[in-house]
This record gives sequence, structure tokens and C-alpha cells, in this order.
Amino acid sequence: MTNRRQFLQRSLLATGALTLPRINMASSTVPGRVAGGRVVSTWDFGVGANNAAWPVLARGASALDAVEAGARWAEGDLCNSTVGHCGYPDRDGVLTLDASIMHGDGSCGAVAALEDIEHPVSVARAVMEKTPHVMLVAEGAQQFAVSQGFVKKPLLTDAARKAWQEWLKTSKYRPMMNVARTGIPGDEHDHDTLGIVALDANGTLAGACTTSGIAWKMHGRVADSAIIGAGLYADNDVGAATASGVGEEMIRNAASFLVVELMRQGRSPTEACRAAIDRVVHKRPAASKTLQVCFLAINKDGEVGAHALHPGFVYAMHDATPGPHDKLIASASVYGGNVVR
Repeated sequence: MTNRRQFLQRSLLATGALTLPRINMASSTVPGRVAGGRVVSTWDFGVGANNAAWPVLARGASALDAVEAGARWAEGDLCNSTVGHCGYPDRDGVLTLDASIMHGDGSCGAVAALEDIEHPVSVARAVMEKTPHVMLVAEGAQQFAVSQGFVKKPLLTDAARKAWQEWLKTSKYRPMMNVARTGIPGDEHDHDTLGIVALDANGTLAGACTTSGIAWKMHGRVADSAIIGAGLYADNDVGAATASGVGEEMIRNAASFLVVELMRQGRSPTEACRAAIDRVVHKRPAASKTLQVCFLAINKDGEVGAHALHPGFVYAMHDATPGPHDKLIASASVYGGNVVR
């Protein structure tokens, strides 16, 4: 039986790839020490995030500045139902945003359940740099953002409101697995996170996560993207990791921290991501059959790796090497075959 990846490859070839990024099916690992830095991001919109982040690295700025720039692009310029200003609301019709940012020296900041502020990743950075705290939530996060000059404005789009009103007709809720966005009719999905990690020319690591969370979630639900160690972790001595998928699984396993610790033990980024996936399967075997979990990691030498629970996870990479930088790299996965719906 033809699987989805084979179908995708033939479709891209047949259409001249249209405007879609190229997908490298050969490997989910990019080995070797890199000069000048490297940035990697989750999913196909990671190409746009990297395109915003790379010029920051290329001019010699920090990995922290680069990942913030990439995340800001996803929050403000991208219109997607799972990230930023076009995100779908919770079951009460309220759009809330989660984000975190982390420097490889251990500095970090996060916001959760933030309403009406366009760039939560920048608010998270302000929490890191201007407060003694790591995380602010809900009204407190919004109050802090306004005090720092962020503009409060309604973000829920007409399209998102219409989708919520349609959902209310049944009010059925079940997180669905993420699959790569391909533009192929019927290739819908429920939830993605923009996770971005970078290594700059000075050997410093940083990462950022941003999301609007799972559509129709309970009001007040916080995703892993806002939780340091779950959706994001960075350590200059080892590497950085980020996650995508159903956030509760990342939180239960302190997943991104786990990936970094496995790299500390000597595993490659790909091996560490796979071992972390195996931990998820071992602890919740039944849930692992129906939920997607994806990890993306980079070590201090710039080696990149990824692994997913189910097929469909892709990531984007940009560095100083010649050649196109709009390609997507397909991650290996534990379970083969088509994604369960």
C-alpha cells in the first residue's frame, strides 16, 4: 500500500513542488561541527521562522536574538490556527497564548494563558530579563506586558471565531495527531507548536517555543511550550531541545530536559530524541498509539537530530552552507504507516 510519504514525494515531483518546501527523506540527522551557527525549527512553517532568525545569526548577533526573531515571525506574520494571532480559541471562545525562551546559560522566561498581546515570546524574554521570576500567567502576564510597552489588542480573527462557532454545534473534543502540512487536500491537523533552537557563531545555544495551544482546550489549560524543561530546554555545555505534539505528554516526562540530559550522557541528538520517545511509549503505551509526540534537538557542535512517535513530523534547518534553505527534513518515527485519525 502506498504510504503518505511516498504519495507526498510523488505529488511534489508532479507539481514541480509548487510553492512547498522540498522534503529530504534521506536522513533526520545533520552531523558535524558547524561554523557560523545553525538554526532549526519544527514543522514546515519552520522555514519562515528560520528565514527570520538566520539573518540575525549571520550578522553576528546572539542565538537568543535569533530564536526570538523566528518566534515573533510565527506569532505575527504567519496566520496559522495553532500559533499566534490566528490561533483557534479555547472552548469558551477565548484565544490564549503560551511561550517560553531560554538561553544556554540557564536564563529563561515564560508566559502562559496570555490574552490580547501579539508577541508572547518577547514578553517571555522580558520576564527573563526584567523580573526575578521565570513564569507569569493570565492577567498578571498581561499586566506585566502592558507595563513594558506591549500593546493590548484583540487577536481573535473572524476565521477563528467562525471555526469555534462551528465547533460549538457538537462540542466534541479530542486532541488529534500532528502531521506535516503539505497543502494536499485532506491533510488537516489539530495542533502544532513552533519550536526553534539555535547555535550562534560564539557557540552559545538558545531556544524558544510559542503556541496558541490545542483548539477548544479547557479555559486555563497551559501547554508544554510555556514550561521550561517540557517544551524547551537549553544548556551551553550540552545542547538544546524542543518538542511538539500533545503537550501533556511533554510535561509528564520533562521531555526536552530529558533529551538534553540524554545528550549529556553521550547520545547523539537523534539517539536522545528516540530514547525520550521510548520513555513516553513505556510510560503510556495505550496513549502513545493515538497521540503525537515529536522532539527536535541540536548539540553544542551543531549536530541536529529529531524523532517522532508517528510519521509526519518534519523540521527546517538553516546555516551557512551553500544550497537551498527552504527544504524540510523528515523525522524518523517509532510507529510506521498512516497517522491514526
